[in-house]
Amino acid sequence: MIRTIYLLSIQDRAERQRLIDASVNGEPWTVNGKKARITDKDMAERAGQFQGWTASVYKFGCAFIHLSAFHDYSDRDPFLSLPDDERQEILHHMRSYHGGPIEDDPSFTDISRYFPAIFDKVTGNLECYLKSLENNEDIQP
Repeated sequence: MIRTIYLLSIQDRAERQRLIDASVNGEPWTVNGKKARITDKDMAERAGQFQGWTASVYKFGCAFIHLSAFHDYSDRDPFLSLPDDERQEILHHMRSYHGGPIEDDPSFTDISRYFPAIFDKVTGNLECYLKSLENNEDIQP
């Protein structure tokens, strides 16, 4: 998702195509073909400028992808383990786009009920962004 939004934010079509080619060829993304790599953090920050909710999705997803305390969710609530500001940001987006959860201090179980709808929404957005990329469009803030 963040790669797609990042690509859509690049108006220089040659640079955009260079990054797409790098993906297809399994090469790292670099800044204008130089040595400096474009990191996931760089892409997430750029994507967040255009679509604010992507930062929340990215942060929460990374917590489960990387080895962390969040993998111990059978003994510890991963959502409650997040810093308060990140929890509030995620809750704001969930409440704005999905109508809940309504609990004041929801647990992972409370928010997990919304995952199917969230995944459907993210999937739909990604399909839309990919279509825009195929049509050589730009993303609008």
